[in-house]
Amino acid sequence: MIEKEKLDKTYKELLEEKIINHLAEVKGILIRQAMDIYYKSKLAQQINDGSYGIENMDYRYLVQDLMENEPGLFL
Repeated sequence: MIEKEKLDKTYKELLEEKIINHLAEVKGILIRQAMDIYYKSKLAQQINDGSYGIENMDYRYLVQDLMENEPGLFL
């Protein structure tokens, strides 16, 4: 049986991958740039912490939220 912690970690890693790929696609930037933006964001910390159940939201919504609420990351 897979331990819940390992399953949660894997799920979060896959979510982060989807967020980064979608961010790169939407903004027309390189994956590396999208990674830098994502890992500097409050969103990354919230997902890591499991705050507000945010890790259960759709990655497309989370990318939109990131662009709207953290525009300073895109300068």
